[in-house]
Amino acid sequence: MNTYIQDMFTLEGKIALVTGASRGLGQAMAIAFAKAGATLVLTARSKESLTDTVKMIEAEGGEALALGCDQSHGKNIDVVFEAIKSKYGRVDILVNNAGTIRRAPAHETTDEDWNAVIDTNLNGVFQFCRAAGAMMLKQGSGKIVNIASLLTFSGGITVPAYAASKGAVGQLTKALANEWAANNIQVNAIAPGYFATDNTQQLQDNPERNASITARIPTGKWGQPEDLVGAALFLSSKASSYVNGHILLVDGGWMAR
Repeated sequence: MNTYIQDMFTLEGKIALVTGASRGLGQAMAIAFAKAGATLVLTARSKESLTDTVKMIEAEGGEALALGCDQSHGKNIDVVFEAIKSKYGRVDILVNNAGTIRRAPAHETTDEDWNAVIDTNLNGVFQFCRAAGAMMLKQGSGKIVNIASLLTFSGGITVPAYAASKGAVGQLTKALANEWAANNIQVNAIAPGYFATDNTQQLQDNPERNASITARIPTGKWGQPEDLVGAALFLSSKASSYVNGHILLVDGGWMAR
């Protein structure tokens, strides 16, 4: 490979924190980062659920530190960063992938469901950004990639808390980019379209919704986790050093329809 291109996209020597890395999109991104040379810090609700991801990274010759973290509680995020400081002393890349969704008509959405989604998808994302940002400001460099959604731009159906949280993630991304750009910290987001993951299993299993969604996607198919890794590598590498506050759609053309 051309050494210039390799230098632009390598993550060699970088410490990358990926949340929600036990399966799906988070797992795919974590493995890709390991292949690109990064040392990984992985979080999920339980440390045990990260076992497969760690094994896959180690099979590639990489290193991964697995940490349990329910990010709906800020104190758990503090523990993660204490572990990072103790072992590595810094974090170069944060991918805020962890999230949750609860489906119900708006008039039937309980306070418990609303708060559970907002605490994880928005409050937890901000708290991870805040802690990583403080470290990156001291370093004078860093990359933050928040995982947004098509529902950053549209309202969805029967997922009011999820739509609200992902809309807010888009605005949070821009706000942090404005504050930290001058310190060589790039804050961007990826907005995945319809991907075949656990979060969308109910939609995949519903013949009518599955068919209507697939019919609108210009590529004619749902995304697979590996379809997201190119965008994640771009936004986490030197190649995107002048990209800031951007929300990158990876949706098979959905939003262009």
